[in-house]
Amino acid sequence: MKRFILIFLLSLIVPFIHCEGYRVLFIGNSYTYVNNLPQLIASMAESGGDTIVFSSSLPGGSTFNNHLNNSTTTSLIQQGGWDYVVLQGQSQEPSFPDGQFYSETYPYAQQLCEMIRQYNPEAKIVFYMTWGRKNGDQFNCPNFPPLCTYEGMDSLLYLRYMTMAEDFGAEVSPVGALWHYLRDYNPEIELYASDESHPSLAGSYAAACSFYSVLLQKNPRNIAYNPGIEEEMADLIKTAASRIVFDSLARWFVDVPEIPGTEIISLEEKPCAVYPNPASEYVDIQSARTMTEIRIFSEEGRLVWSKMSVNANKEKISVAAFSAGLYLIQIIDNEGFVTRKKIIIM
Repeated sequence: MKRFILIFLLSLIVPFIHCEGYRVLFIGNSYTYVNNLPQLIASMAESGGDTIVFSSSLPGGSTFNNHLNNSTTTSLIQQGGWDYVVLQGQSQEPSFPDGQFYSETYPYAQQLCEMIRQYNPEAKIVFYMTWGRKNGDQFNCPNFPPLCTYEGMDSLLYLRYMTMAEDFGAEVSPVGALWHYLRDYNPEIELYASDESHPSLAGSYAAACSFYSVLLQKNPRNIAYNPGIEEEMADLIKTAASRIVFDSLARWFVDVPEIPGTEIISLEEKPCAVYPNPASEYVDIQSARTMTEIRIFSEEGRLVWSKMSVNANKEKISVAAFSAGLYLIQIIDNEGFVTRKKIIIM
């Protein structure tokens, strides 16, 4: 398969600020560099009385493999003392076919996580879930049709970042999921730059609101900082970030401190059943918790069916029109838990 890696020869190393606060290392590329996302997050934190001390390694177009072999990046990791390390791969690499993803992306992300924990045993790792391109990845579309549309590319990025975070014990800043919501409900907000790939200032502001929610575990609706976008637009973005990110931190594997007096219920105590399996005409889903969203992915990672605002404990889905094969059903409940079930359609 032909692969396209955006050549954007930029890198940024931001010196430490000499004060106390959360120490965050950003490892990424131009998606983090454009509009200086780390500084946007730090400015938001400062507006609420918090401090984020950060450093960054952001060489353009870098993959997880590139990060692993970048001496500046590895030196910053080995420096130690980070509270958070943010990981962002090249914008297309997590969306490639399974074989390519599991050979060229997954193992290097895993090795980065292992290195981070070796030198920063107390640090939390946060994967930066990016977004599908505005009209899909037209360069790779002929070789892998799911990338031909925004929906196809975005669903693969969602699935892959969630997979890596769950497998490697990391958290997720679900910027791509927040963008998806804004595209659906506030299409008047232009999240993309003119290249239909990189973020506009509004897009970076949305990304910063997501990170603010995950890193500080505070409601983004209270952010006072505005980098220069319309106030009405900023309010819409903050409200969306509150709903998609802050209100569902457990969904993104964020380790929220236990509140005294609350009951911790394991997934085993609140099961979710999917039947019949195999299925041919319909699938019934029954959950002990109230389901809020259901997504069905093909074996290749393509989103083939979804329903938001379910608000029920039961759902019956017609699968008669589905092609025969293996599918992954992802169920999100009102407590933020994510359950995944594999099912065969005959």
